[in-house]
Amino acid sequence: MFHITTTPSAPREQEGPVGGCGRVLARSRRAALGALAALTLAAAVPVPASPAPGPVRWAALGDSTTAGLIVGEPTPALGSPDRDGCDRTTGAYPALVRAGLTTRPPHGRPVELTDVSCGGATVQDITTTRQIPTGPVRAPAGGWPSVAAQTVRAGLDADTDVVTIGVGGNSVPFSPMLVTCLVGGAGLPDDAAPCRDAHRHRAPVPAGEPTEPSGGPVTTGGPVTTGGPEPIADTYERIAQEYAAMLADVHRQAPGAEVITVGYPLIFPADPGSCDRRDPSELAARIDPLGTVSVTHEDIAWLHEVNVGLNAVIRTVTELSGDTFVDSAAGGEGHDACSPRAEKWVEGICGDAAPYWPRRLALGTYTLTCPVGARATLVHPNAAGHARTARLVEAAIRAALD
Repeated sequence: MFHITTTPSAPREQEGPVGGCGRVLARSRRAALGALAALTLAAAVPVPASPAPGPVRWAALGDSTTAGLIVGEPTPALGSPDRDGCDRTTGAYPALVRAGLTTRPPHGRPVELTDVSCGGATVQDITTTRQIPTGPVRAPAGGWPSVAAQTVRAGLDADTDVVTIGVGGNSVPFSPMLVTCLVGGAGLPDDAAPCRDAHRHRAPVPAGEPTEPSGGPVTTGGPVTTGGPEPIADTYERIAQEYAAMLADVHRQAPGAEVITVGYPLIFPADPGSCDRRDPSELAARIDPLGTVSVTHEDIAWLHEVNVGLNAVIRTVTELSGDTFVDSAAGGEGHDACSPRAEKWVEGICGDAAPYWPRRLALGTYTLTCPVGARATLVHPNAAGHARTARLVEAAIRAALD
């Protein structure tokens, strides 16, 4: 008889539903462990960081309503060898916009501002001509040296992202026009309009040599006439042509830039009856040797039309060029030069300004003297006005970069 001895074998893996599930779970665990190992190895391999977004290169061009003139501190600072007589300030809207864009960078991009705006600049000074600045604060003996066209100073090129431009008033030329209206209104009733009539009919203007408010001569940009000033309709046509040529030059020099033009604030009220002809904080002044003079109510109404008309020219040319117009006059009713002090966005002939700004200015053969405590502001935007424009310009820049 044969005895067969057997060695107990390991229990077989149970068949059936329970056994199949075990094999599936085992395979799932092995797959999961493999995937985890792969992820661990991948995490250990350094991934190159995305490059930081490049800066937004922004050039601010323009005249005194862009430069600031009477608000904030001078930039460059008083005493700096880099001062150029253009009267840029820390309170002007370009500086305020830069602060806003720095606090909340558009698409995470830092902003590099090059501000070359200059008081007294004309349309042609933006791209074509050299300008002689006329800033009255600590001017050197013999005056300020000329400066290159603003697009040259700003270094516009294919890498420029944004260009803002606030210019046109000195091409009217607005400042001599205002002085002429002041002088011409001396002793006349409210319903007289010597300034309007002179610019409509090329009538003789009062004797004198009005100059740019900064104290030096101004290049008007208009033709010299013997019978009187350039008719305002001709002025609008000329400025439209100059502005269109200027924008075309800007696009040639900065072909990839978003171009934003900035209009003028509402300087004069639509209702001139709100103006006190005795108040130098509005549209009256002591101008020696004439004494106290003021703009007549009829001429104030006409200057309001000029203010609105110039903005319309700038808007039309801007939009025809495919660019963006910022309407600084929007919402300006009740914030003009004749408004109560707490409501003004634009100072009057004399008003609040930084302490370094003078209260006396030479205006050709005339001298403007403001009351003690006031400064020769000559209808320029104040801090509230620049803050208002800054909000509009910042919104336009953000929209352009979206």
